[in-house]
Amino acid sequence: MGTCYNSAVIAAPADKVWAAIRDFHDFSWAKGVVTHAEKVGAAAGTEVGAVRVINGAFRETLRSFDEQGRQFSYSIDDGPGPLATANVQRYLGTVRVLPVTLSDQTLVEWVSEYESVDDGAIGGVCNPVYRALLGALQAHFAGA
Repeated sequence: MGTCYNSAVIAAPADKVWAAIRDFHDFSWAKGVVTHAEKVGAAAGTEVGAVRVINGAFRETLRSFDEQGRQFSYSIDDGPGPLATANVQRYLGTVRVLPVTLSDQTLVEWVSEYESVDDGAIGGVCNPVYRALLGALQAHFAGA
């Protein structure tokens, strides 16, 4: 089983960070990384079963949503190259928002687990994307 782990400290309280990223369909905080997020179907962005297509390439489904715990999980159902359906199975990404109480900042973790024929290829795609998303989140709050 392959895994990816990325994290960043965000200069904002956890409640504000969670409010920015909790809607599965809303990437307004990820300028320059997500150029188009298409909502597929009627499910709201906090409703398990919500489907989105990111940048015309990644089809994802919301699998769990925990408002109180400030986390959600999603599957990648199809994507480019190594993330195509034929190449990866049981891809589950989880985003967690954790308070850093000493400084009133936030730790955001972006973790994924998956099965594939080439775990390194999956990490080669996902790690840079998650780092870019976390960087965009830092920039979003740096300008706030």
